[in-house]
Amino acid sequence: MLTIFLFLDSLGGGELLMIMIFILLFFGAGKIPDLARGLGRGMREFRDAMGGVQREIEDSMREKESRKENQQPAQPADGKPPVIEQKDQEIQ
Repeated sequence: MLTIFLFLDSLGGGELLMIMIFILLFFGAGKIPDLARGLGRGMREFRDAMGGVQREIEDSMREKESRKENQQPAQPADGKPPVIEQKDQEIQ
């Protein structure tokens, strides 16, 4: 996201003042608070949406881990893995 604003590094005080005067003339003094308010709402909605997506990802990861823990076979009390015995079958 910082790469979008790299051009601001080369702008001086005079250029920024000219841009602000242009915005003031173009939109008028009455519209600037409305524009700022709308921009603030948009940023808040974006942050809320990002937080919702992050919560959904974290919830799905927790759910996946809990399912994985429930699927692991229980170990015997002595701590040794269970031994599976196979019986030989006669081939006819």
